[in-house]
Amino acid sequence: MRKRFFNRLAIFILGFSILLFADVACAKKKQKEESLFKYLKVFSEAIHYIESNYVKDVDPKDLIYSAIKGITSDLDPHSVFLTPDMYKEMRVETKGEFGGLGIEITMKNGVLTIVSPIEGTPAWKAGLKAGDKIIKINGQPTRGMTLMDAVKKLRGPKGTKVTITIMREGVDKPFDVTIVRDIIKIKSVKYKWLDKKAGIGYIKIRSFQENTTKELDSAFNTLYKDGLKGLVLDLRNNPGGLLSQAVSVSDRFLKGGKLIVYVKGKGSTENLKFMSHDVGTYPYVPLVILVNAGSASASEIVTGALKAHKRAVVMGERTFGKGSVQTVFPLSDGSALKLTTAYYYTPDNICIEGKGIEPDFVIPENLVEKAPSHPVIREKELTQLKKEKVLPKIKKKKSQEEIDYQLKFAEGFLKLWIEMGNFSNEKISAKH
Repeated sequence: MRKRFFNRLAIFILGFSILLFADVACAKKKQKEESLFKYLKVFSEAIHYIESNYVKDVDPKDLIYSAIKGITSDLDPHSVFLTPDMYKEMRVETKGEFGGLGIEITMKNGVLTIVSPIEGTPAWKAGLKAGDKIIKINGQPTRGMTLMDAVKKLRGPKGTKVTITIMREGVDKPFDVTIVRDIIKIKSVKYKWLDKKAGIGYIKIRSFQENTTKELDSAFNTLYKDGLKGLVLDLRNNPGGLLSQAVSVSDRFLKGGKLIVYVKGKGSTENLKFMSHDVGTYPYVPLVILVNAGSASASEIVTGALKAHKRAVVMGERTFGKGSVQTVFPLSDGSALKLTTAYYYTPDNICIEGKGIEPDFVIPENLVEKAPSHPVIREKELTQLKKEKVLPKIKKKKSQEEIDYQLKFAEGFLKLWIEMGNFSNEKISAKH
């Protein structure tokens, strides 16, 4: 009898707790909605006074667009409002062809900053570097400019010129660089033999576009049929791209049933896990991944997945640390909101955002000068730096024709790996 009483009491307390929790949740939701409507009223009043009293006539569309731009610019460096033209350009870019310079950019405390130039593009040939700050575009200051406004000014028809003013750490004064725009056709994968006799192949992924995995399949199969025994996968200065392609590239190197990446966000649709499959998996060969401070986003997903599952040895420098997911929400007039909706996590539960991926073997890009060949600007610094700093002048960066120490180290490492019996990555004890 007593036991029955306590069972009923427990059920009553549980039911009451659920009802109380539901009431609290409803009250909070109602309070949030009331607060939202309160400030929407303030916003409406402000629009009314601007329309009625501002000294010049203002186009209602420009007024609302400016307001939305202001809202998104205060969220984080990657959430932006896309006008119809900008949204159209963004969709063109993911297909791998657009008119422009060939650089991945972001905002650091309101200053337009280069994440990395894309190899082979006009920006690359002009000598732009990761970490360069673009302080002017055609003489117009970029401070206060939104990221998408800057993109729109940098892009343009093939053959037209744009002059950008660069502030570079280690250089005393800003300097101008005039670049002729071109059609940026990004073939995202290139490959070659490093040492055909030893069977050491090389594949570089420049960015993750719609055809990246298809191009990777072609490159890997060509090398493998011709005697591939060890592979360097170069993701240096790869600014990222499509999540779907990062997942499918990782899948190619992993056996089925492995967690590649998972994302956590506010809504249930943003909490997703991506797993590998046996279909399409490449034959096993020892694998080294090269990364640096210009390796971001999708590059970090691939690196993090293959490192966590001990499928690859990672060499180079700590990656950029851009681990946030952006989702595009189309709006009724052809414009769109690009919002940060979640964060990426590696299979070993590391949040990439602000941290990046630490290599198994840390190898600076410049082993001779003992100084960075470019200023190391990563995701973490985008919101933490409070003022601009100029470091003491450093020696000139080595030319592209000179030795790529990271690549040479990776090649030698693979040769040693193969000589020692082509054992699996799980047996390697990597040290920094």
